[in-house]
Amino acid sequence: MRAGLHRWGCVLLLACSALAYAADGTVSLLFAGDIVLDDTAGDMIARGEDPLAGFSAVFASADIRIANLECVVATSGSAAEKNFTFRAHPRTLPVLKRHFDALALANNHSGDFGREAFAEMLGLLKQAGIAQFGGGNNLSEAHTPLVIERKGLRIALLGYNEFMPRSFEADFDAPGVAWSEDEQVQDDIRKARTVHRADIVIPVMHWGWENERTADERQRQLARVMVDAGADAVIGGHPHVTQDIEHYRGKPIIYSVGNFVMKETDNDNQRRGWVLRLTLDKHGVRDFDTRVAQISFDGVPTLDLAAASPCWNRGDGGVGLCRGE
Repeated sequence: MRAGLHRWGCVLLLACSALAYAADGTVSLLFAGDIVLDDTAGDMIARGEDPLAGFSAVFASADIRIANLECVVATSGSAAEKNFTFRAHPRTLPVLKRHFDALALANNHSGDFGREAFAEMLGLLKQAGIAQFGGGNNLSEAHTPLVIERKGLRIALLGYNEFMPRSFEADFDAPGVAWSEDEQVQDDIRKARTVHRADIVIPVMHWGWENERTADERQRQLARVMVDAGADAVIGGHPHVTQDIEHYRGKPIIYSVGNFVMKETDNDNQRRGWVLRLTLDKHGVRDFDTRVAQISFDGVPTLDLAAASPCWNRGDGGVGLCRGE
């Protein structure tokens, strides 16, 4: 049994997990995929329910908990002319705060209701005490890493969008998200280490094509660019399905973890996502494992403990499958 699997076996026993991680000085970072809170999940929150409750123990067992917020949280703005626009009410923020330390904002729905709503969201997140990355009140802020320090490790998170419309991109004096240009991404990663003194650098990407189970050449090319520039791991989303995993220069690349809270689904693959957990130490990613989120037709995830999903240990080298029981 892999070490990553053993740790996940402690998920429902939080004391076990806390002791295990405290003993070896590693830091656990959890990432959940696309979250939209403007439909059934938002209605549940309005009634005082928690659509993320099924993963409470999983989230609570990690040192750092992040997710991709695939909607704007605001009351202002006007819907853009596109097929799907997502806007959640600010009352959803206490639930997000309960489960997550930070949210990735660089995606193709953060700007659905314009710059005014995006700026409102930045203010609301700050008031709620939820950190964010991949977005900002201007271009410089959007490309500035979020640095989180745990157990002496400084971990830098960067976020980038590659999926249109590019009009959601921040400008030098206007709020928006970070867009991925290869040279800019390389520079951001290097600055994360030299300027922000990060020990670990992890870019979170919004890229690829929807429903494609295998990463495309652009994703693979950019992932290598980021690792060559100094990234310790690359985490991706946007295709709404899980994609393949590979290693480059010993660094894990998880091309897509799929959905997490998402009602607008049209096939079974979109209704199964991974919650990814990385174990970090001073050398980078020591191991990772995943848990399967089974997503209902209403977009609400439940933890599937019996399903096999990817795990990896630096000592073994290869990606295998682990089970949750």
